[in-house]
Amino acid sequence: MNFDTDYRMTIDGKSVGSAKTMDVFNPATGEAFAQAPDASREQLDAAVAAARAAFKPWRARPIAERQAMMRAAGDVLMANADDLARLFTHEQGRPVDAAKQEIQGAAMWLHAVSAMTPPVHVIEDSPTKFIETRYVPLGVICAIAPWNFPVTLSMWKVAPALVAGNTMVLKPSPFTPLCTLKIGELFSAIFPPGVFNVITGGDDLGPWMTSHPGFDKVSFTGSTATGKRVMESAAKDLKRVTLELGGNDAAIVLPDVDLDEVAQKIFFGAFFNSAQICVATKRLYVHADVYDGLRDRLAAIAKAVKVGDGAEQGTVLGPIQNKRQYDRVMDLLNDARANNLTLIHGADIPDGGGYFVPVTIVDNPPESSRVVQEEAFGPILPMLKFDDINDVIDRANASDYGLAGAVWSKDIDAAIDIARRMETGTVWINHNLDLRPDTPFAGHKQSGFGVENGMEGMLEYMVPQVVNVARG
Repeated sequence: MNFDTDYRMTIDGKSVGSAKTMDVFNPATGEAFAQAPDASREQLDAAVAAARAAFKPWRARPIAERQAMMRAAGDVLMANADDLARLFTHEQGRPVDAAKQEIQGAAMWLHAVSAMTPPVHVIEDSPTKFIETRYVPLGVICAIAPWNFPVTLSMWKVAPALVAGNTMVLKPSPFTPLCTLKIGELFSAIFPPGVFNVITGGDDLGPWMTSHPGFDKVSFTGSTATGKRVMESAAKDLKRVTLELGGNDAAIVLPDVDLDEVAQKIFFGAFFNSAQICVATKRLYVHADVYDGLRDRLAAIAKAVKVGDGAEQGTVLGPIQNKRQYDRVMDLLNDARANNLTLIHGADIPDGGGYFVPVTIVDNPPESSRVVQEEAFGPILPMLKFDDINDVIDRANASDYGLAGAVWSKDIDAAIDIARRMETGTVWINHNLDLRPDTPFAGHKQSGFGVENGMEGMLEYMVPQVVNVARG
Protein backbone atom coordinates (compact mmCIF):
# COMPACT_ATOMS: atom_id res chain seq x y z
CA MET A 1 0.00 0.00 0.00
CA ASN A 2 1.25 3.48 -0.88
CA PHE A 3 0.87 5.66 2.20
CA ASP A 4 1.88 8.85 0.38
CA THR A 5 -0.89 9.17 -2.22
CA ASP A 6 -4.33 8.00 -3.26
CA TYR A 7 -6.47 8.50 -0.18
CA ARG A 8 -9.82 6.77 -0.56
CA MET A 9 -12.81 5.98 1.61
CA THR A 10 -13.91 2.46 2.55
CA ILE A 11 -17.58 1.75 1.91
CA ASP A 12 -18.94 -1.81 1.95
CA GLY A 13 -15.41 -3.19 1.82
CA LYS A 14 -14.47 -1.25 -1.32
CA SER A 15 -12.08 1.69 -1.82
CA VAL A 16 -14.12 4.65 -2.99
CA GLY A 17 -13.17 8.12 -4.21
CA SER A 18 -15.44 11.16 -4.44
CA ALA A 19 -16.33 13.85 -6.94
CA LYS A 20 -15.15 16.53 -4.49
CA THR A 21 -11.96 16.61 -2.47
CA MET A 22 -10.62 18.72 0.38
CA ASP A 23 -7.09 19.86 1.10
CA VAL A 24 -5.14 18.41 4.01
CA PHE A 25 -2.52 20.72 5.52
CA ASN A 26 0.82 20.05 7.17
CA PRO A 27 0.59 22.15 10.36
CA ALA A 28 4.38 22.56 10.46
CA THR A 29 4.29 24.51 7.18
CA GLY A 30 0.68 25.66 6.84
CA GLU A 31 0.69 24.24 3.30
CA ALA A 32 -1.59 21.66 1.70
CA PHE A 33 0.20 18.42 0.89
CA ALA A 34 -2.63 16.00 0.08
CA GLN A 35 -6.30 15.77 -0.83
CA ALA A 36 -8.92 13.64 0.88
CA PRO A 37 -12.38 12.68 -0.38
CA ASP A 38 -15.27 14.98 0.51
CA ALA A 39 -18.20 12.57 0.77
CA SER A 40 -21.59 13.31 -0.72
CA ARG A 41 -24.91 12.63 0.99
CA GLU A 42 -25.36 9.70 -1.38
CA GLN A 43 -22.06 8.20 -0.24
CA LEU A 44 -23.09 8.59 3.39
CA ASP A 45 -26.36 6.84 2.57
CA ALA A 46 -24.41 4.04 0.87
CA ALA A 47 -22.12 3.62 3.90
CA VAL A 48 -25.06 3.47 6.30
CA ALA A 49 -26.90 1.01 4.05
CA ALA A 50 -23.80 -1.20 3.89
CA ALA A 51 -23.45 -1.14 7.67
CA ARG A 52 -27.15 -1.89 8.10
CA ALA A 53 -26.96 -4.87 5.72
CA ALA A 54 -23.86 -6.21 7.48
CA PHE A 55 -25.27 -5.89 10.99
CA LYS A 56 -27.39 -9.05 11.25
CA PRO A 57 -24.73 -11.49 10.00
CA TRP A 58 -22.04 -9.73 12.05
CA ARG A 59 -24.15 -9.84 15.22
CA ALA A 60 -24.83 -13.54 14.58
CA ARG A 61 -21.13 -14.44 14.40
CA PRO A 62 -19.76 -16.01 17.56
CA ILE A 63 -18.07 -13.37 19.67
CA ALA A 64 -14.85 -15.38 19.55
CA GLU A 65 -14.69 -14.77 15.80
CA ARG A 66 -15.28 -11.05 16.22
CA GLN A 67 -12.59 -10.95 18.89
CA ALA A 68 -10.14 -12.80 16.64
CA MET A 69 -10.69 -10.29 13.85
CA MET A 70 -10.09 -7.43 16.28
CA ARG A 71 -6.80 -9.03 17.35
CA ALA A 72 -5.87 -9.31 13.68
CA ALA A 73 -6.70 -5.63 13.21
CA GLY A 74 -4.30 -4.80 16.05
CA ASP A 75 -1.62 -6.91 14.37
CA VAL A 76 -2.10 -5.00 11.10
CA LEU A 77 -1.75 -1.65 12.86
CA MET A 78 1.44 -2.83 14.54
CA ALA A 79 2.88 -4.12 11.26
CA ASN A 80 2.23 -0.79 9.54
CA ALA A 81 3.23 1.46 12.44
CA ASP A 82 6.30 2.98 10.73
CA ASP A 83 4.46 4.02 7.57
CA LEU A 84 1.41 5.26 9.45
CA ALA A 85 3.61 7.25 11.87
CA ARG A 86 5.30 9.19 9.06
CA LEU A 87 1.91 10.01 7.55
CA PHE A 88 0.59 10.90 11.00
CA THR A 89 3.36 13.47 11.52
CA HIS A 90 2.63 15.14 8.19
CA GLU A 91 -1.06 15.61 8.92
CA GLN A 92 -1.11 15.95 12.73
CA GLY A 93 2.26 17.56 13.50
CA ARG A 94 3.47 15.38 16.37
CA PRO A 95 7.09 14.15 16.23
CA VAL A 96 7.51 10.81 14.47
CA ASP A 97 8.56 8.80 17.54
CA ALA A 98 5.52 10.00 19.49
CA ALA A 99 3.33 9.39 16.44
CA LYS A 100 4.56 5.79 16.27
CA GLN A 101 3.77 5.39 19.96
CA GLU A 102 0.17 6.36 19.20
CA ILE A 103 -0.12 3.77 16.41
CA GLN A 104 1.41 1.04 18.54
CA GLY A 105 -0.69 2.07 21.54
CA ALA A 106 -3.83 1.87 19.42
CA ALA A 107 -2.80 -1.61 18.27
CA MET A 108 -2.35 -2.74 21.86
CA TRP A 109 -5.74 -1.19 22.66
CA LEU A 110 -7.38 -3.38 20.00
CA HIS A 111 -5.62 -6.42 21.43
CA ALA A 112 -6.81 -5.62 24.94
CA VAL A 113 -10.42 -4.99 23.97
CA SER A 114 -10.45 -8.15 21.87
CA ALA A 115 -10.15 -10.11 25.14
CA MET A 116 -13.27 -8.54 26.64
CA THR A 117 -16.56 -10.46 26.70
CA PRO A 118 -19.81 -8.81 27.83
CA PRO A 119 -21.24 -10.40 30.99
CA VAL A 120 -24.38 -12.46 31.42
CA HIS A 121 -26.04 -12.00 34.83
CA VAL A 122 -28.21 -14.79 36.22
CA ILE A 123 -30.72 -13.16 38.54
CA GLU A 124 -32.63 -16.32 39.49
CA ASP A 125 -32.14 -20.00 38.70
CA SER A 126 -34.72 -21.92 40.72
CA PRO A 127 -37.17 -24.77 40.14
CA THR A 128 -39.86 -22.24 39.22
CA LYS A 129 -37.97 -19.43 37.51
CA PHE A 130 -34.94 -18.65 35.40
CA ILE A 131 -34.06 -15.00 34.81
CA GLU A 132 -30.93 -13.72 33.11
CA THR A 133 -29.76 -10.36 31.83
CA ARG A 134 -27.57 -10.38 28.77
CA TYR A 135 -26.39 -7.55 26.56
CA VAL A 136 -27.11 -7.26 22.85
CA PRO A 137 -25.61 -4.87 20.26
CA LEU A 138 -27.43 -1.68 19.33
CA GLY A 139 -26.99 -1.75 15.55
CA VAL A 140 -25.17 0.77 13.37
CA ILE A 141 -22.79 3.18 15.10
CA CYS A 142 -21.93 6.69 13.92
CA ALA A 143 -18.40 7.39 15.20
CA ILE A 144 -16.85 10.86 14.94
CA ALA A 145 -13.21 11.25 16.00
CA PRO A 146 -11.11 14.38 16.63
CA TRP A 147 -7.77 15.61 15.30
CA ASN A 148 -5.63 15.62 18.45
CA PHE A 149 -5.33 11.81 18.79
CA PRO A 150 -6.92 10.72 15.52
CA VAL A 151 -5.92 7.04 15.62
CA THR A 152 -6.19 6.32 19.34
CA LEU A 153 -9.57 7.98 19.77
CA SER A 154 -10.95 6.27 16.67
CA MET A 155 -9.86 2.86 17.96
CA TRP A 156 -11.47 3.61 21.35
CA LYS A 157 -14.74 3.48 19.43
CA VAL A 158 -13.99 0.81 16.82
CA ALA A 159 -12.81 -1.91 19.18
CA PRO A 160 -15.68 -2.12 21.71
CA ALA A 161 -18.39 -1.38 19.17
CA LEU A 162 -17.36 -4.12 16.75
CA VAL A 163 -16.50 -6.73 19.36
CA ALA A 164 -19.95 -6.13 20.88
CA GLY A 165 -21.52 -6.99 17.51
CA ASN A 166 -22.30 -3.57 16.03
CA THR A 167 -21.26 -2.22 12.65
CA MET A 168 -19.85 1.26 12.12
CA VAL A 169 -19.38 4.27 9.91
CA LEU A 170 -16.37 6.23 11.15
CA LYS A 171 -15.66 9.86 10.28
CA PRO A 172 -12.25 11.27 11.18
CA SER A 173 -11.64 14.98 11.54
CA PRO A 174 -11.27 16.81 8.21
CA PHE A 175 -7.97 18.11 9.63
CA THR A 176 -6.52 14.59 10.09
CA PRO A 177 -8.28 12.16 7.75
CA LEU A 178 -5.37 10.40 6.07
CA CYS A 179 -4.20 7.79 8.58
CA THR A 180 -7.79 6.78 9.24
CA LEU A 181 -8.47 6.38 5.53
CA LYS A 182 -5.45 4.08 5.22
CA ILE A 183 -6.58 2.13 8.29
CA GLY A 184 -9.97 1.67 6.64
CA GLU A 185 -8.25 0.11 3.63
CA LEU A 186 -6.07 -2.10 5.82
CA PHE A 187 -9.04 -3.31 7.85
CA SER A 188 -11.09 -4.10 4.73
CA ALA A 189 -8.96 -7.24 4.39
CA ILE A 190 -10.01 -8.34 7.91
CA PHE A 191 -13.64 -7.41 8.52
CA PRO A 192 -16.52 -8.49 6.27
CA PRO A 193 -17.81 -5.83 3.83
CA GLY A 194 -19.97 -3.21 5.53
CA VAL A 195 -18.86 -3.95 9.08
CA PHE A 196 -16.34 -1.08 9.19
CA ASN A 197 -16.77 1.89 6.86
CA VAL A 198 -14.65 5.07 6.79
CA ILE A 199 -15.87 8.25 5.14
CA THR A 200 -14.41 11.75 5.16
CA GLY A 201 -15.77 15.20 4.53
CA GLY A 202 -15.92 18.82 5.59
CA ASP A 203 -18.16 20.68 8.01
CA ASP A 204 -21.40 19.38 6.48
CA LEU A 205 -20.71 15.68 6.95
CA GLY A 206 -20.89 15.57 10.75
CA PRO A 207 -24.40 17.08 10.97
CA TRP A 208 -25.55 14.83 8.11
CA MET A 209 -24.37 11.84 10.13
CA THR A 210 -25.78 12.80 13.53
CA SER A 211 -29.20 13.47 12.03
CA HIS A 212 -29.20 10.39 9.77
CA PRO A 213 -32.06 8.02 10.69
CA GLY A 214 -29.98 4.95 9.83
CA PHE A 215 -27.77 5.23 12.91
CA ASP A 216 -28.65 3.73 16.29
CA LYS A 217 -25.96 5.52 18.29
CA VAL A 218 -23.53 8.43 17.97
CA SER A 219 -20.13 8.25 19.64
CA PHE A 220 -18.46 11.65 19.45
CA THR A 221 -15.19 13.06 20.78
CA GLY A 222 -14.62 16.79 20.48
CA SER A 223 -15.50 20.14 21.99
CA THR A 224 -18.32 20.68 24.46
CA ALA A 225 -19.98 23.22 22.17
CA THR A 226 -20.09 20.75 19.28
CA GLY A 227 -21.12 17.93 21.64
CA LYS A 228 -24.23 19.87 22.61
CA ARG A 229 -25.18 20.18 18.94
CA VAL A 230 -24.56 16.45 18.44
CA MET A 231 -26.82 15.60 21.37
CA GLU A 232 -29.54 17.92 20.08
CA SER A 233 -29.37 16.37 16.62
CA ALA A 234 -29.39 12.79 17.95
CA ALA A 235 -32.37 13.51 20.20
CA LYS A 236 -34.73 13.85 17.24
CA ASP A 237 -34.95 10.07 16.88
CA LEU A 238 -33.60 9.09 20.31
CA LYS A 239 -30.23 7.82 19.18
CA ARG A 240 -28.00 6.74 22.03
CA VAL A 241 -25.03 9.06 22.51
CA THR A 242 -21.61 8.91 24.06
CA LEU A 243 -19.88 12.28 24.23
CA GLU A 244 -16.26 12.73 25.31
CA LEU A 245 -15.88 16.50 25.49
CA GLY A 246 -13.67 19.29 26.77
CA GLY A 247 -11.86 19.74 30.03
CA ASN A 248 -10.13 22.46 32.02
CA ASP A 249 -8.23 20.03 34.18
CA ALA A 250 -6.71 21.14 37.46
CA ALA A 251 -3.62 19.74 39.15
CA ILE A 252 -2.85 20.43 42.82
CA VAL A 253 0.75 20.35 44.04
CA LEU A 254 1.23 20.01 47.80
CA PRO A 255 4.25 21.46 49.61
CA ASP A 256 5.87 18.10 50.45
CA VAL A 257 6.77 17.16 46.86
CA ASP A 258 10.33 16.63 45.64
CA LEU A 259 10.46 19.34 42.97
CA ASP A 260 13.35 17.78 41.05
CA GLU A 261 11.46 14.50 40.90
CA VAL A 262 8.08 15.82 39.78
CA ALA A 263 8.87 18.85 37.57
CA GLN A 264 9.45 16.86 34.37
CA LYS A 265 6.31 14.78 34.91
CA ILE A 266 4.19 17.84 35.58
CA PHE A 267 5.62 19.63 32.53
CA PHE A 268 4.76 16.87 30.08
CA GLY A 269 1.43 16.25 31.79
CA ALA A 270 0.61 19.79 30.71
CA PHE A 271 2.46 20.17 27.41
CA PHE A 272 2.71 16.75 25.69
CA ASN A 273 1.26 16.94 22.17
CA SER A 274 1.62 20.72 22.53
CA ALA A 275 -1.10 20.55 25.22
CA GLN A 276 -3.68 19.34 22.70
CA ILE A 277 -5.04 16.72 25.09
CA CYS A 278 -8.45 16.81 26.71
CA VAL A 279 -6.98 15.51 29.99
CA ALA A 280 -3.80 17.60 30.03
CA THR A 281 -3.17 19.74 33.10
CA LYS A 282 -4.62 23.12 32.14
CA ARG A 283 -4.67 24.81 35.56
CA LEU A 284 -1.73 24.19 37.89
CA TYR A 285 -2.37 25.06 41.55
CA VAL A 286 0.88 25.06 43.53
CA HIS A 287 1.33 25.57 47.26
CA ALA A 288 3.01 28.89 48.00
CA ASP A 289 5.91 27.17 49.80
CA VAL A 290 7.08 25.44 46.59
CA TYR A 291 5.57 27.73 43.96
CA ASP A 292 8.72 29.63 42.97
CA GLY A 293 10.85 26.50 42.86
CA LEU A 294 8.43 24.63 40.60
CA ARG A 295 7.86 27.64 38.36
CA ASP A 296 11.59 28.06 37.80
CA ARG A 297 12.08 24.36 37.06
CA LEU A 298 9.19 24.29 34.57
CA ALA A 299 10.57 27.41 32.90
CA ALA A 300 13.98 25.77 32.54
CA ILE A 301 12.43 22.67 30.93
CA ALA A 302 10.43 24.88 28.57
CA LYS A 303 13.62 26.68 27.51
CA ALA A 304 15.36 23.37 26.77
CA VAL A 305 12.57 21.67 24.82
CA LYS A 306 12.77 21.96 21.03
CA VAL A 307 9.56 23.15 19.38
CA GLY A 308 9.44 22.55 15.65
CA ASP A 309 8.52 20.36 12.71
CA GLY A 310 7.80 16.87 13.97
CA ALA A 311 9.71 15.42 11.02
CA GLU A 312 12.95 17.05 12.21
CA GLN A 313 15.42 15.26 14.45
CA GLY A 314 15.25 16.36 18.08
CA THR A 315 11.81 17.96 17.97
CA VAL A 316 9.90 17.35 21.19
CA LEU A 317 6.78 19.48 20.69
CA GLY A 318 5.18 20.13 17.32
CA PRO A 319 2.78 22.78 16.08
CA ILE A 320 -0.86 23.43 16.86
CA GLN A 321 -2.66 21.06 14.54
CA ASN A 322 -4.78 23.50 12.52
CA LYS A 323 -5.20 27.18 11.78
CA ARG A 324 -8.58 27.44 13.50
CA GLN A 325 -7.20 26.16 16.80
CA TYR A 326 -3.99 28.20 16.38
CA ASP A 327 -6.08 31.37 16.14
CA ARG A 328 -7.97 30.45 19.33
CA VAL A 329 -4.75 29.84 21.25
CA MET A 330 -3.18 33.06 19.98
CA ASP A 331 -6.31 34.97 21.00
CA LEU A 332 -5.89 33.71 24.58
CA LEU A 333 -2.19 34.58 24.52
CA ASN A 334 -2.89 38.07 23.21
CA ASP A 335 -5.57 38.57 25.84
CA ALA A 336 -3.04 37.67 28.55
CA ARG A 337 -0.60 40.19 27.11
CA ALA A 338 -3.27 42.87 26.87
CA ASN A 339 -4.07 42.35 30.56
CA ASN A 340 -0.39 42.62 31.53
CA LEU A 341 -0.16 39.09 32.89
CA THR A 342 3.35 37.79 33.52
CA LEU A 343 4.30 35.38 30.74
CA ILE A 344 7.30 33.05 30.83
CA HIS A 345 8.10 31.73 27.35
CA GLY A 346 10.08 28.63 26.49
CA ALA A 347 12.30 27.94 23.51
CA ASP A 348 12.08 29.96 20.32
CA ILE A 349 9.56 28.83 17.73
CA PRO A 350 10.36 28.35 14.03
CA ASP A 351 9.88 31.16 11.58
CA GLY A 352 7.61 30.59 8.60
CA GLY A 353 4.06 29.49 7.96
CA GLY A 354 3.60 26.76 10.56
CA TYR A 355 1.11 26.97 13.42
CA PHE A 356 3.65 27.29 16.22
CA VAL A 357 2.96 28.76 19.66
CA PRO A 358 5.72 29.16 22.25
CA VAL A 359 5.44 27.07 25.39
CA THR A 360 4.10 29.64 27.85
CA ILE A 361 3.72 29.63 31.62
CA VAL A 362 1.42 32.33 33.02
CA ASP A 363 2.78 33.36 36.42
CA ASN A 364 0.01 33.50 39.06
CA PRO A 365 -2.75 35.18 37.03
CA PRO A 366 -6.08 36.21 38.59
CA GLU A 367 -8.57 33.36 38.90
CA SER A 368 -10.98 35.36 36.72
CA SER A 369 -8.58 35.69 33.77
CA ARG A 370 -9.44 33.99 30.50
CA VAL A 371 -6.33 31.80 30.56
CA VAL A 372 -7.64 30.26 33.79
CA GLN A 373 -11.34 30.09 32.98
CA GLU A 374 -11.09 28.82 29.38
CA GLU A 375 -9.61 25.60 28.02
CA ALA A 376 -6.63 26.67 25.92
CA PHE A 377 -6.01 23.33 24.18
CA GLY A 378 -2.58 24.70 23.39
CA PRO A 379 0.73 25.27 25.21
CA ILE A 380 -0.38 27.95 27.70
CA LEU A 381 -0.32 26.90 31.35
CA PRO A 382 -1.53 29.17 34.17
CA MET A 383 0.25 28.53 37.48
CA LEU A 384 -1.66 29.69 40.55
CA LYS A 385 -0.62 29.92 44.20
CA PHE A 386 -2.58 28.54 47.13
CA ASP A 387 -2.01 28.03 50.83
CA ASP A 388 -5.31 26.51 52.01
CA ILE A 389 -6.41 23.02 50.92
CA ASN A 390 -10.15 23.60 51.21
CA ASP A 391 -9.87 26.81 49.22
CA VAL A 392 -7.86 25.24 46.42
CA ILE A 393 -10.27 22.32 46.08
CA ASP A 394 -13.11 24.82 45.72
CA ARG A 395 -11.10 26.72 43.09
CA ALA A 396 -10.29 23.52 41.20
CA ASN A 397 -13.97 22.52 41.22
CA ALA A 398 -15.21 25.95 40.15
CA SER A 399 -15.54 24.94 36.51
CA ASP A 400 -18.22 23.77 34.12
CA TYR A 401 -15.84 20.96 33.19
CA GLY A 402 -14.95 17.79 35.08
CA LEU A 403 -12.86 15.49 32.93
CA ALA A 404 -9.64 14.75 34.84
CA GLY A 405 -7.34 16.11 37.51
CA ALA A 406 -4.14 15.33 39.37
CA VAL A 407 -2.72 15.58 42.87
CA TRP A 408 1.01 15.60 43.64
CA SER A 409 2.16 14.73 47.17
CA LYS A 410 4.34 12.33 49.15
CA ASP A 411 1.40 11.83 51.52
CA ILE A 412 -0.69 9.34 49.56
CA ASP A 413 -3.57 9.29 52.05
CA ALA A 414 -3.85 13.09 51.94
CA ALA A 415 -3.70 13.01 48.14
CA ILE A 416 -6.45 10.38 47.95
CA ASP A 417 -8.64 12.48 50.25
CA ILE A 418 -8.19 15.48 47.93
CA ALA A 419 -8.78 13.33 44.83
CA ARG A 420 -12.10 12.09 46.20
CA ARG A 421 -13.25 15.68 46.66
CA MET A 422 -12.44 16.69 43.10
CA GLU A 423 -15.41 16.80 40.74
CA THR A 424 -13.85 14.94 37.84
CA GLY A 425 -14.17 11.55 36.17
CA THR A 426 -10.50 10.64 36.62
CA VAL A 427 -7.93 11.81 39.17
CA TRP A 428 -4.28 10.78 38.97
CA ILE A 429 -1.96 10.86 41.97
CA ASN A 430 1.75 11.49 41.34
CA HIS A 431 1.42 10.82 37.61
CA ASN A 432 -0.93 11.77 34.79
CA LEU A 433 -2.20 10.99 31.27
CA ASP A 434 -2.51 7.29 32.19
CA LEU A 435 -5.54 5.91 30.34
CA ARG A 436 -6.15 2.17 30.03
CA PRO A 437 -8.46 -0.03 27.95
CA ASP A 438 -9.68 -1.82 31.09
CA THR A 439 -10.55 1.36 33.01
CA PRO A 440 -13.68 3.46 32.45
CA PHE A 441 -13.20 7.02 31.26
CA ALA A 442 -16.08 9.44 31.81
CA GLY A 443 -16.53 13.15 32.18
CA HIS A 444 -18.48 14.93 34.89
CA LYS A 445 -20.51 18.10 34.31
CA GLN A 446 -20.10 19.42 30.73
CA SER A 447 -17.08 17.22 30.03
CA GLY A 448 -19.11 14.37 28.70
CA PHE A 449 -22.04 12.04 28.63
CA GLY A 450 -21.62 8.28 28.92
CA VAL A 451 -18.47 6.20 29.28
CA GLU A 452 -15.60 5.07 27.12
CA ASN A 453 -13.24 2.16 27.84
CA GLY A 454 -13.47 -0.64 30.34
CA MET A 455 -16.43 -3.01 30.33
CA GLU A 456 -18.61 0.01 31.08
CA GLY A 457 -17.47 1.50 27.76
CA MET A 458 -18.25 -1.67 25.82
CA LEU A 459 -21.73 -1.83 27.33
CA GLU A 460 -22.36 1.70 25.98
CA TYR A 461 -22.58 -0.04 22.59
CA MET A 462 -25.11 -2.58 23.87
CA VAL A 463 -28.51 -2.69 25.52
CA PRO A 464 -29.65 -5.09 28.26
CA GLN A 465 -32.14 -7.81 27.43
CA VAL A 466 -33.87 -9.79 30.18
CA VAL A 467 -34.89 -13.36 29.47
CA ASN A 468 -37.52 -14.40 32.04
CA VAL A 469 -38.52 -18.09 32.00
CA ALA A 470 -41.36 -19.69 34.00
CA ARG A 471 -40.56 -23.31 34.87
CA GLY A 472 -42.86 -26.11 35.94
